[in-house]
Amino acid sequence: MYYAINAYDNPNSLQIRLSARPRHLARLQELREAGRLLTAGPCPVIDSEDPGPSGFSGSLIIAEFESLAAARTWADDDPYVAAGVYERIEVRPFKKVF
Repeated sequence: MYYAINAYDNPNSLQIRLSARPRHLARLQELREAGRLLTAGPCPVIDSEDPGPSGFSGSLIIAEFESLAAARTWADDDPYVAAGVYERIEVRPFKKVF
Protein backbone atom coordinates (compact mmCIF):
# COMPACT_ATOMS: atom_id res chain seq x y z
CA MET A 1 0.00 0.00 0.00
CA TYR A 2 1.04 3.58 -0.56
CA TYR A 3 1.70 5.95 2.34
CA ALA A 4 1.90 9.75 2.29
CA ILE A 5 4.74 11.12 4.35
CA ASN A 6 4.21 14.80 5.13
CA ALA A 7 7.26 16.30 6.77
CA TYR A 8 7.41 19.83 8.16
CA ASP A 9 10.68 21.76 8.34
CA ASN A 10 12.03 23.56 11.35
CA PRO A 11 12.28 27.32 10.80
CA ASN A 12 15.54 28.52 9.24
CA SER A 13 16.72 25.00 8.35
CA LEU A 14 17.59 25.63 4.69
CA GLN A 15 21.37 25.31 5.12
CA ILE A 16 20.98 22.09 7.11
CA ARG A 17 18.59 20.78 4.45
CA LEU A 18 21.08 21.52 1.69
CA SER A 19 23.92 19.74 3.50
CA ALA A 20 21.82 16.61 4.19
CA ARG A 21 20.18 16.57 0.74
CA PRO A 22 22.52 14.07 -1.00
CA ARG A 23 21.85 11.41 1.68
CA HIS A 24 18.11 12.17 1.62
CA LEU A 25 17.97 11.84 -2.18
CA ALA A 26 19.96 8.60 -2.13
CA ARG A 27 17.25 6.97 0.02
CA LEU A 28 14.54 8.21 -2.33
CA GLN A 29 16.49 6.86 -5.29
CA GLU A 30 16.54 3.43 -3.64
CA LEU A 31 12.72 3.51 -3.40
CA ARG A 32 12.52 4.65 -7.02
CA GLU A 33 14.79 1.88 -8.26
CA ALA A 34 12.66 -0.65 -6.37
CA GLY A 35 9.54 0.70 -8.13
CA ARG A 36 8.02 1.87 -4.82
CA LEU A 37 8.17 5.67 -5.17
CA LEU A 38 5.06 7.37 -6.55
CA THR A 39 6.25 10.96 -6.06
CA ALA A 40 8.44 13.06 -3.79
CA GLY A 41 9.46 16.67 -3.49
CA PRO A 42 9.85 19.72 -1.28
CA CYS A 43 7.21 22.38 -0.57
CA PRO A 44 8.58 25.88 -1.23
CA VAL A 45 7.78 28.54 1.36
CA ILE A 46 6.86 30.99 -1.41
CA ASP A 47 4.96 30.52 -4.67
CA SER A 48 8.02 29.66 -6.73
CA GLU A 49 9.73 26.50 -7.94
CA ASP A 50 13.03 28.02 -6.81
CA PRO A 51 12.36 29.80 -3.51
CA GLY A 52 15.99 30.81 -3.09
CA PRO A 53 16.83 31.84 0.47
CA SER A 54 13.15 31.60 1.50
CA GLY A 55 13.63 27.83 1.50
CA PHE A 56 11.07 25.14 2.06
CA SER A 57 8.31 24.45 4.55
CA GLY A 58 8.62 20.67 4.28
CA SER A 59 8.42 17.69 1.97
CA LEU A 60 5.88 15.25 0.60
CA ILE A 61 6.81 11.66 -0.19
CA ILE A 62 4.32 9.08 -1.43
CA ALA A 63 5.75 5.59 -1.55
CA GLU A 64 4.81 1.96 -1.16
CA PHE A 65 5.59 0.16 2.11
CA GLU A 66 4.49 -3.14 3.58
CA SER A 67 2.72 -1.44 6.50
CA LEU A 68 2.09 1.85 8.25
CA ALA A 69 4.70 0.88 10.84
CA ALA A 70 7.27 0.26 8.09
CA ALA A 71 6.50 3.64 6.50
CA ARG A 72 6.88 5.40 9.86
CA THR A 73 10.17 3.64 10.53
CA TRP A 74 11.47 4.60 7.10
CA ALA A 75 10.40 8.23 7.61
CA ASP A 76 11.97 8.40 11.07
CA ASP A 77 15.28 7.18 9.63
CA ASP A 78 15.48 9.96 7.04
CA PRO A 79 18.73 11.95 7.06
CA TYR A 80 16.69 15.14 7.34
CA VAL A 81 15.41 13.90 10.72
CA ALA A 82 18.92 13.14 11.97
CA ALA A 83 20.18 16.52 10.75
CA GLY A 84 17.33 18.44 12.40
CA VAL A 85 15.60 19.65 9.22
CA TYR A 86 12.21 18.19 10.05
CA GLU A 87 10.22 19.49 13.00
CA ARG A 88 7.55 16.81 12.69
CA ILE A 89 6.38 14.07 10.34
CA GLU A 90 2.91 12.72 9.63
CA VAL A 91 2.50 9.35 7.93
CA ARG A 92 -0.88 8.28 6.58
CA PRO A 93 -2.18 5.57 4.25
CA PHE A 94 -2.71 6.86 0.72
CA LYS A 95 -5.01 5.43 -1.93
CA LYS A 96 -3.99 6.28 -5.48
CA VAL A 97 -7.00 6.88 -7.71
CA PHE A 98 -5.43 8.70 -10.66
